[in-house]
Amino acid sequence: MTDKTIEYRSGYKYQLAEDFHADIAIKPRADIDTPYIALDTKGNLTVKSGYAWDGTSGPVLDTDYNRRASLVHDALYQLMRMKKISAKDNKDIADKLFKKMCREDGVLKPVAKIYYEALKALGKPSTDPRNAKQIEQAP
Repeated sequence: MTDKTIEYRSGYKYQLAEDFHADIAIKPRADIDTPYIALDTKGNLTVKSGYAWDGTSGPVLDTDYNRRASLVHDALYQLMRMKKISAKDNKDIADKLFKKMCREDGVLKPVAKIYYEALKALGKPSTDPRNAKQIEQAP
């Protein structure tokens, strides 16, 4: 049997080749385990191999200095869209973590601060479940 259509989500630039681990300040009440993201009650985040993300947003160019931060930030915002963690309680923590990781990876302090201010001002719609990537179909 051959399927007549495919279902997919578009808009991604990168796909993780190996699991990525980070200890973060977001500690949910219960362990979270989705097909591509896990976060336990101690703040151990695992972004799993195969996870796809779109890098930085807006006018910010993707670089080696912000790509790791964009991975973690996108995964955390996805958990917010999925209502696995509260956007109200965790958005600013995720935004500050993006800034911190950028600094660790070589982004200049004033540039990382601009990134944070932009996320703080403009990022809220990306945490809204209504803005999850939709499933498309072809043909």
